[in-house]
Amino acid sequence: KTSLIYHLAWMYAELGLSVVAADLDPQANLTSMFLDEDRMEALWPDGRHRQTVYGALQPLLEGTGDIADPYIEPVSERIGLLVGDLALSASEDELNSQWPDCLDRKPRAFRVLSAFWRLLEMAVAQREAGLVLIDVGPNLGAINRAVLIASQHVVIPLAPDLYSLQGLKNLGPTLRRWRDEWDERRLRNPVEGLSLPPGTIKPIGYVVMQHAVRLDRPVKAYNRWLARIPAVYREAVLGDAQGSSVETVTDDPHCVAALRHYRSLMPLAQEARKPMFFLRAADG
Repeated sequence: KTSLIYHLAWMYAELGLSVVAADLDPQANLTSMFLDEDRMEALWPDGRHRQTVYGALQPLLEGTGDIADPYIEPVSERIGLLVGDLALSASEDELNSQWPDCLDRKPRAFRVLSAFWRLLEMAVAQREAGLVLIDVGPNLGAINRAVLIASQHVVIPLAPDLYSLQGLKNLGPTLRRWRDEWDERRLRNPVEGLSLPPGTIKPIGYVVMQHAVRLDRPVKAYNRWLARIPAVYREAVLGDAQGSSVETVTDDPHCVAALRHYRSLMPLAQEARKPMFFLRAADG
């Protein structure tokens, strides 16, 4: 997920689009990809982290006010980073407890659950951005629920293995349930003028990553899993009980891209059949 967001941010920027990359994973891996350790240390001083996503949420979580204006780290002219923070994990319990309180029309519940959406709105206004790319953690917890209802679209990265297939079976129904539950809650909002996330969570498709290829064909060990992805995606994520008649991800319109494992990009010397290694410039 993190690698995909990082590279897409640079690619969209090269196309001339202003982008906000939002690190909403408590592991803060996206931040560590964009920034060096010295800069991260400056953004994470002892005490309060006022220039991170958690620092912007802190007044609301502590009950001393609403969210603060988020700080957006300028990575380049067209990329701004909403800085991640390991302390974000401390918001999990609060986000979880406020979810049922929305059904009771409690104003604080709606302020808390709309916090990520409102932070992203502020970030977009600051950077005059046309796109927000959001990195999330590898779980189905309360933080990700609050983040995903603030997302208009979702792309699912997969590996061709049993873990990804089982993950799809868990993820798909959960996304649909969150969407339906948020639709019910939005209608109960008692706070006039409060900007609420749309909760569309529309799947764009999936990206298959790190599959090995030889002679332009997936190696046999991956074929069995690749062949099952289209049907499982349609059934679990799209709720299509008919599944899919597509036999390969190559023919599946829901497959956004298939990215090879890096080792499969290294050509073999024809004579010795040994790997040949090439060095590339750091900015290549």
